[in-house]
Amino acid sequence: MSRLVIRGARHPGDIAVEDGRISAVGPVEAQPGDHVLRCDGDIVTAGLVNTHHHLYQWMTRGRADGCNLFDWLVHLYPVWGRLSVDDVRAAAMVGLGELAATGCTTASDHHYLVPRGDDEVFDAIVDAAGTVGLRLHLSRGSMDLGESRGGLPPDHVVEDRDAILASTESVIARHHDGEMVHVVVAPCSPFSVTPELMVESADLARRHGLRLHTHLCETVEEQAHCLERFGRRPVEMLEDWGWVGDDVWLAHGIHIDDDEIAMLGRAGTGIAHCPSSNARIAAGMCRVTDLRAAGCPVGLGVDGVASNEVGGLFPEIRQALYTARLREMRPDALMPADVLEIATSGGARCLGLDDVGRLAPGQRADLAVWPGDDLADVQDPLAGLVLGPDRRARHVLVGGRPVVVDGEVVGIDLAGAHRDLAERSRRLWDGA
Repeated sequence: MSRLVIRGARHPGDIAVEDGRISAVGPVEAQPGDHVLRCDGDIVTAGLVNTHHHLYQWMTRGRADGCNLFDWLVHLYPVWGRLSVDDVRAAAMVGLGELAATGCTTASDHHYLVPRGDDEVFDAIVDAAGTVGLRLHLSRGSMDLGESRGGLPPDHVVEDRDAILASTESVIARHHDGEMVHVVVAPCSPFSVTPELMVESADLARRHGLRLHTHLCETVEEQAHCLERFGRRPVEMLEDWGWVGDDVWLAHGIHIDDDEIAMLGRAGTGIAHCPSSNARIAAGMCRVTDLRAAGCPVGLGVDGVASNEVGGLFPEIRQALYTARLREMRPDALMPADVLEIATSGGARCLGLDDVGRLAPGQRADLAVWPGDDLADVQDPLAGLVLGPDRRARHVLVGGRPVVVDGEVVGIDLAGAHRDLAERSRRLWDGA
């Protein structure tokens, strides 16, 4: 295979790629037979890592605004319960295409709704990821606590616990390859699952050497629910369920006190920070700097586009920086280099990956090339990238393979996928 050489980038300079991995960073002399990609004045980063998403929510974008989390969910659960496998595939195609266009090379999708128990929805998500060309952490989500038993979701969208565990085993067997697809065991949230499902899911994941993921400490309503139901705070329940460890990462992690942060930090438990979604539903502001100082890996998440209608990962970089500074009232609470680290290597740590997220020899060649034409007047190119206008990637490579070329996602007709999704969304809401 010929070597790929990225030449002329303002940051970090030249990059050589061989056999899907970075072989050199810095001045690289092109050799006969090399494929040279000119990126004069552009900025190259490691590909962004999305640690929390709900791709199916592209079917219900722009709904239930002005609601807190529980009211928002109650409004949308019945509609999500009508999704078909083809709807999920269409939503995943658009969602993953938009992630690629905004520099993402590894995406984590937390899919916890399985209408009619049809676990072919997971095949559809994997198919979409393969078509777009992104690495996928496929979180086999689940809910087994319906309204009639004290949970928040209506009974018709929850599953039987034994069926969930059997399906999870099947999804692992069909799709986990440890390279392009990692299956994750991911019960949804304390107000939609039973303790038994949490405990048995942890056992299942560790038998297979897989990671665990769930929503936790997103809102004050969730805290109140756990105190009423269990007499304990959500993080305290994690210990009982066997969910405190370096093979676990949690979505949101907003309402966590000092002792809980210290405990999670000692364990190496990660947090997927979703600043735009948290702001959209007024959930609160994650204690990102405290979590990082305690030793918790922190990554970025888009969350679903029913609570973050942009659907791209790049805008979360600046939003995370501004949120941290506002929460702490310190203009240096997070700096551009810090938040870029969260968006790349921090996210990789959350997902248990040690060979993506950094521009270094030996790392997988998962790269994003950002247009730098309008940033030549900014002395620090990374500060210009983070603090400057939102942008879509010029090129994206996954394992050295082109996923975005000259601003276009090469695996799909993204505009056509959007049109198909819009028609499906209209039919779904007409039926509802």
